[in-house]
Amino acid sequence: MIHDPESFYTGWPAAMNAMKARAPDLARAFPPMFKELMKDGALSAKQKELIALGIAVAVRCEACIYSHVEKCLQHGATPAEVLDAAGVAVMMGGGPAYTECAKVAAALDYLESRGK
Repeated sequence: MIHDPESFYTGWPAAMNAMKARAPDLARAFPPMFKELMKDGALSAKQKELIALGIAVAVRCEACIYSHVEKCLQHGATPAEVLDAAGVAVMMGGGPAYTECAKVAAALDYLESRGK
């Protein structure tokens, strides 16, 4: 797995494209569900992304952490809101979730340094 934000953000698209080539049915099925469920509804897209980030930290999904930090920022979340969501995940997930917050901070640093 990719352990730093630069490697993730530069390498993930190629990894996902390779998966999509090998599993086209899966590649067609997931995006519409994601798009439908993550749009504004009773909760805003920003709130949904913050929830998704919290779950990603709690279940220790590195790719999800990097992806959802970026999406949180794209939907207008502040770095403080991102870290607050990560903090709630730590409260729910304990020590293992706490160690994942280093990835949240690294993703924020990387994306902020590139003006995202």
